[in-house]
Amino acid sequence: MDETQLLLWRWSTILQLTSLAMVAAFFAMLAYANPRAELRWWARAWGANLIALAATSIYWLRPSELLFPVIVLFYFAGKTAFTALLAQGTWTMIRPGTRLFTTRTLMIALAAYSIGAAVLLRDISSVGIVQHSLMGLLLIALAVTLWRSDADSVTWLIAGIGVRGALALAEAAAYILRWQRPWQGPFAAWVEPAGMFLAASSSLDMAAEWLIVLGSMLALSERGRQALEASHHRLVLAQDDLRQLADRDPLTGAVNRRALRDIFNEVQHSGAMLLFFDLDGFKQINDVHGHAAGDDCLRTFANALTDSFRPGDHVVRYGGDEFLVIARGVDTVAARARADDVDQRMKRHSGAVWCGFSVGMTHLEPGGSPEQALQVADQNMYKAKNRDRR
Repeated sequence: MDETQLLLWRWSTILQLTSLAMVAAFFAMLAYANPRAELRWWARAWGANLIALAATSIYWLRPSELLFPVIVLFYFAGKTAFTALLAQGTWTMIRPGTRLFTTRTLMIALAAYSIGAAVLLRDISSVGIVQHSLMGLLLIALAVTLWRSDADSVTWLIAGIGVRGALALAEAAAYILRWQRPWQGPFAAWVEPAGMFLAASSSLDMAAEWLIVLGSMLALSERGRQALEASHHRLVLAQDDLRQLADRDPLTGAVNRRALRDIFNEVQHSGAMLLFFDLDGFKQINDVHGHAAGDDCLRTFANALTDSFRPGDHVVRYGGDEFLVIARGVDTVAARARADDVDQRMKRHSGAVWCGFSVGMTHLEPGGSPEQALQVADQNMYKAKNRDRR
């Protein structure tokens, strides 16, 4: 390598080292603030990449044959760990709760691979050929796996990993050209450009790695948005469930007065028939037969109302022994027929205690006042109760 290429190589490597230090620090802080599994793996991956490049920088700033095996050991371990941990984090992101390998398996494989490389490889070209070939193949395989997974929002991540893998394979090819000099034939003209490419390769690697960072952040952001939307949806469902529980009478299963506002808003434009029911002699039932008998009477009556009216009609427990039915599209004749059906059901299901009732009706006109209609229905119910007493 001539002096120009050496200076370019050193400058490019220092730039990449500075960039990697920022990326590794960024992912470390992000993983600390946001304990997602993929972030922990990615933080370790960029830390390993920083170690590998730091070892390379030490060698190029202070070349030493004695330190060469040690540099090779850290370089192979760091670059391979970067690739494996990047794949682990990406797999964890698209397949939560799963792993490609265990930490123990990775450590054993890294130790065997890097120690073997440090013992067997004695020159820069052989180091570049072996490591860049393996790294390129692994990254290309990861990009293909991501692409075939049909995962959402990983387009930029696939692009970054694929570009970085292609660059690694190109660097391996350039090392092969440099390793076999002098070349004869058509490849001889490629030797000098290959040297310039390797000298500037760290800058190209840095650009591709920033693309990986961008892809990681975009994928993470999209998954965060999806998780937030899912959490919001679950919260809305929980609120609906709580609202239904709050609006429903636990004894009879009918809705209570809390739901009246929504019901009247629903029927405001169409109008509805209001039927106001009141149990006869309910206080006497409680006093003579006990509250358990009174509760049975209330449950029986609520069931009779529900069975006699349509599924779309609203059965409301208005007070202690008062019930309100709000039914759209029902006239007075049909409403009276359904009230008679309630009476027949009560007679068939009555036990030792008879639960009679009185009912008052009125029609809520479209756009009319629900309060006034309720008052009229209540008055009609008391008129019916007084008639029955006479």
